Amino acid sequence: MQPHIVHFLADDFGWAHVGWHRNKQPHDNVLTAHDDVSTPNLDALAADGLILDRHYAHKICSPSRCAIQTGRAPIHVNVQNVLPESVNPKDPIGGYQGIPLNMSGMAAVLRRGGYRTHLVGKWDVGMATELHHPKARGYESFFGYWHHANDYWTNVVESCPGNTSSTGRTSSISRHHVAIRDLWRFNASFDGPASDLQNGVHCSQHSQAPVDEPCVYEEELLAREAAAIIARHEPSEPLFLFYSSHLIHVPLQVPVRYEAAFASVRDPFRRIALAMGNFLDDQVGSIVGALKARGMWETTLFTFHADNGGEIMGAGLCGGNNWPLTGGKFSNWEGGIRVNAFVAGGALPVARRGATESALTAVWDWLATYAFLAGVDPTDHAAAAAGLPPIDSANLWPLLSQGSDLHTAPPRSEVVIGETTALSPNGDGRTLVGGLLQQEGPHGGGEVATGGQKLYKLLLGAPDRKFTIDQYVRTGPSWPNTSSRLVPLSHFKMCGRDAVSGCLFEL
Repeated sequence: MQPHIVHFLADDFGWAHVGWHRNKQPHDNVLTAHDDVSTPNLDALAADGLILDRHYAHKICSPSRCAIQTGRAPIHVNVQNVLPESVNPKDPIGGYQGIPLNMSGMAAVLRRGGYRTHLVGKWDVGMATELHHPKARGYESFFGYWHHANDYWTNVVESCPGNTSSTGRTSSISRHHVAIRDLWRFNASFDGPASDLQNGVHCSQHSQAPVDEPCVYEEELLAREAAAIIARHEPSEPLFLFYSSHLIHVPLQVPVRYEAAFASVRDPFRRIALAMGNFLDDQVGSIVGALKARGMWETTLFTFHADNGGEIMGAGLCGGNNWPLTGGKFSNWEGGIRVNAFVAGGALPVARRGATESALTAVWDWLATYAFLAGVDPTDHAAAAAGLPPIDSANLWPLLSQGSDLHTAPPRSEVVIGETTALSPNGDGRTLVGGLLQQEGPHGGGEVATGGQKLYKLLLGAPDRKFTIDQYVRTGPSWPNTSSRLVPLSHFKMCGRDAVSGCLFEL
């Protein structure tokens, strides 16, 4: 029987922002105080599910999402995090932000197996043409936003020049920039801005209860839509729901009732980030509750993971924390690409529940995994017709359902790390290989180390940045805090592209 599949993608959700990573860490002699991290729903699901301890993504949002949707390593689809309106007129196929036009996505693959496919939340894999639209990638409904991020209360993401009067009507009275609201709805009867859900003009992070005006937190709107999709779904048909959360990506905004629960945390950036993580946890709980209410949980595979590590660019800028991993979002250190992940639900065999899997897995492996569960061929026929190479996705189901041992090969022995020559985090550049993760063992060409397989990591810096990789530093377990003086961007390491200066680690 085909299981229902719910894929929950968290945004910039750092390693240290979940309860199950707040316990005693290797080589530490003390138990970390974790009363400032509250993720009870996630902790319970992870404890009753299968934790994926070595799940890897790209270091930035859009490339990870492109990889998930297409089943391709970022170096084969997109390593850039440029604005979605970016275009290279010399390349009408791949010259837009996000997924090239001649590549298909996981929803299109699952549609072949009779799945009903729905997308809620952040898209961020292209919006330049109708062929970049979720409906062109196989989704039959979409409610969310297109860009890297928007304001949680106003939905504003950018602005553009325009002639407007003080009333907001177009005129020649005054010229200034007009805010662009990014909230969209697509279904069988409508495709356009979700204007009916626009908050009042006085609604903001600092004014969450304006008089006689709607003021609803965006993530709450997303969760309501997900619950509604589940409530009206016919359980006899297989469901694929891709929930792409805004949380905990900047801007740091959250309902005041959630922030108040963390009033003892003095640093405002950490306080709000923790509250956002708690809100995310509640949304996971609401989705699981909706599945149980419909009698669908026992036939559901629930996948949870982050798109990259938490953002730690500097104290006073963001609230991410990846302790005890090195670095964070925008870097290829472990804190940037090794992400929180687990699978749960009734479709997971009982024998695998409560376990932790240390084999290498990657976010682009879900397409082949879901195709197997749906009983369909994962081949990207559109890409094949264009002469493109096959997808890079590995079927994880044998590993998830049975595990691997001396007689069973894991689904992959290596992960190629993507990189760009861009000089700024969201800048434009050329695609590079930024390194390699290789896990040795009976099927990987090496000896099995006591206690598990050896895992090696090679990192290569970009020549345009003098071969340096920044954020070569670890934050503390409760970072940022009011005494933080750490500026991660000022810490870097040179990793050249030769045998002498390259950076090789045994993890």
